[in-house]
Amino acid sequence: MASVKDIDACLPQTQCAECDYPGCLPYAEAIASGQASIDKCPPGGTKTLHALANLLNVDPEPYVEEVKANTRVPQVAVIREDECIGCTKCIQACPVDAIIGSAKSMHSIIDHECTGCNLCVEPCPVDCIEMQTLPELGYNEATARKRFHARQARLLRQTQEKKQAYLNKRRISAESSDKKAEKKAKQDYILQALQRVKSKHE
Repeated sequence: MASVKDIDACLPQTQCAECDYPGCLPYAEAIASGQASIDKCPPGGTKTLHALANLLNVDPEPYVEEVKANTRVPQVAVIREDECIGCTKCIQACPVDAIIGSAKSMHSIIDHECTGCNLCVEPCPVDCIEMQTLPELGYNEATARKRFHARQARLLRQTQEKKQAYLNKRRISAESSDKKAEKKAKQDYILQALQRVKSKHE
């Protein structure tokens, strides 16, 4: 039985989600568990199909024609920089951190890191990103895999930090409310005691 790691090694690491999974590793996990077939990778084409078939001892012939029809050629994203408004939406969408820039500043594609996943095109509010075809892959698959996992780890860490910050804020708010309630209770007790003393002298 092939491991998830072995299956993932056959995939092109575009992280494009065209297989209906959020990255190559999740697709590999689905294949390993029998939940997905080996013909769901348009950027991988027949090369990936045959690699998976060979690894998993599966007949690729039933899939060949459909895979050929759906194969996507290598491509790279290009930002028309004079039209970029610096919204950062493309940066947030890139699964391998291949776009650099900051809010309200021009963004740029790191050509040799871009996997051509196409995920940055749709979020762009000014349509200043286009995909250009390449004669061959312009990125290193192993590097793309590392960048994808590094980004996933960073996003998870940020989510945990935000959750912790929220919990800390709630705790501080609760402690503040408790202190206010305690202070008010003491004030009420003193006022009631003064009222009792006053009542005795009337």
